Amino acid sequence: MENKTEVRSRLAASVVLVLLGGWVLHSFLALLIWAVVIAIITWPLYQRLLAGKQFRHNVTWTALGLTLAIGAIFLAPLGYGLSRLLQEMQSLGRFLSEAQQVGIPPPAWLETLPFAGQWAKNVWLDILGSPDAANNTLHWLGTGTALGYSKAFASQILHRFFGFLITLLVLFFVYRHGEGLGQKVLETSRNLFGEVGIHYVLHAIVAVRATVNGLVLVGLGEGLLLGIGYAVAGLGHPALLGALTGILAMIPFAAKLIFGGCALVLLAEGHLAAGMGLLIFGLAVILVADNYVRPALIGGAVKLPFIWTLLGIFGGLENFGLLGLFLGPTLMAVLMSIWRDWTLDLSRQEAVDK
Repeated sequence: MENKTEVRSRLAASVVLVLLGGWVLHSFLALLIWAVVIAIITWPLYQRLLAGKQFRHNVTWTALGLTLAIGAIFLAPLGYGLSRLLQEMQSLGRFLSEAQQVGIPPPAWLETLPFAGQWAKNVWLDILGSPDAANNTLHWLGTGTALGYSKAFASQILHRFFGFLITLLVLFFVYRHGEGLGQKVLETSRNLFGEVGIHYVLHAIVAVRATVNGLVLVGLGEGLLLGIGYAVAGLGHPALLGALTGILAMIPFAAKLIFGGCALVLLAEGHLAAGMGLLIFGLAVILVADNYVRPALIGGAVKLPFIWTLLGIFGGLENFGLLGLFLGPTLMAVLMSIWRDWTLDLSRQEAVDK
């Protein structure tokens, strides 16, 4: 039997090693958690592929194939968006070259703005209306600000790309050893919380999947519907606008920034019917999605009131960034489960005492 000193020494050494490991991996913890979240979401699909005829019991090839497919799903639209951005930058370069020769005349709708139309037109003429004004303004913008932003943007793109590759690598190994890892997590939870710990782990998994269904699927649905609305309203690049709307729509009520801005542009250009129609259609889509569909998918699956789901989303987003969209509601669901078990135990204990 180990004496108390040996037990304390082992515990202290274990704590030190855990802290050292966390310090070494702290820059990659978010990427590791992303891989685990994606694995939890797609695990049922992985199990179906593993049981199918094409990949029957071939764990390595199944894990590799699904990992590459997930990578393509994320990278394909990003590649398309970057290619469109490069094309727009080339068009902007030609536009700026012409502006340095003849200036940039103010758009016709600028003068129609209520209260400030004439003032806005005069400011535009002073800044961009003549070749000399355009040259001075573009020179001021290009004295390091634009170059600095371009370098920072390129650095962020490269950093995110390598981070995504690391996430895919971790995801492959999570698929590859998922069964063993799952058993270890369940055993650890049982040791920490008893038999009810398994219930908490399973509840957390359900919460992650429900959150993804409520945020990602509903967001993509909003982007698809509003993309059709953009096309009907006559806006350029409706597919790209729909994709941006779908991404922002993963955050409750954030899609209003895109379709609201597009509606204002249409109204400013004099397209009153198209602008009002897009605004009303967008508000209707957001109203139904964020107030009925999303609460039913997230709160209904984990028996979590929508107010706590919403607070978990915003709190997680503030503290953990994009990853908090999924971690926040999951944490709220587990805490609610613990609270329910605790109140149930108190009720049972009171009944026994009586």
